[in-house]
Amino acid sequence: MDTYEGRARLEWWANRSTSLGGFDVRVTACATDSGWTCEAILDGPLSAEHQEVFHVLMQADPVFTLCFDEGSEILVDVADVAAAGDGGRLAFTVCELAESGSP
Repeated sequence: MDTYEGRARLEWWANRSTSLGGFDVRVTACATDSGWTCEAILDGPLSAEHQEVFHVLMQADPVFTLCFDEGSEILVDVADVAAAGDGGRLAFTVCELAESGSP
């Protein structure tokens, strides 16, 4: 099993040019024979304003872009395992988007 531990950024995009929120996270991702698992902890406590933004974005759509320092990124569905605004844990699964005809 391969494990990656490091920093990443969790971003919520309204469209291709407008990010409505970004949150630094510490990620632990493990590759297994059947796929991968990934958990994260927000890197530092969020201010009350950032907690509210995080919760609004999660309610709107829990699909975020997980961006790694080396430039790679992946769409993830975020589950709030514990109160994330209070420094809790997040769990990610790969987001499977429906195919569309648009580029």
